[in-house]
Amino acid sequence: MSADFSSPQIPALGIMQPLGDQDRDLLSGYGEFRPVQPGSHLIEEGSVQTSLYFVISGKLHASAIRGGHRVLLGSVGVGETVGEINLLDPSAASATVTAVEFSQVWCIDSKSLEAYINEYPKPAAWLLIGVGRTIAHRLRAVNEKVASFYGG
Repeated sequence: MSADFSSPQIPALGIMQPLGDQDRDLLSGYGEFRPVQPGSHLIEEGSVQTSLYFVISGKLHASAIRGGHRVLLGSVGVGETVGEINLLDPSAASATVTAVEFSQVWCIDSKSLEAYINEYPKPAAWLLIGVGRTIAHRLRAVNEKVASFYGG
């Protein structure tokens, strides 16, 4: 039996792990799958951003301009997400996210997520718990960096 590459699927990784196969298949229809070529920007710092991006394959870098210089904030790999904050509170993107190798992402905007929440509240709750945990982990990491900077 050969693999069917005509219809991509959201893998059970990261924030998607608690969702069953059927839940992920249903969720995928509320968003879209996008290829991201190396060097292409998925998100541009300062642009209005209202989507969550889930990395299915590849690797991206998040960077921001600070003091006139581009600073690498971190790498984003398979099973990780970007755009969580602006999904919940749409605003200007605080970083640029660029593919460093060919990547495939799945994205959902805030209006589509709201529709999914209304139709499928239980799996949507698990998805939002995952988003919340991601935000919490990143906030803790920033707090640790700030504390270490001040000798704490």
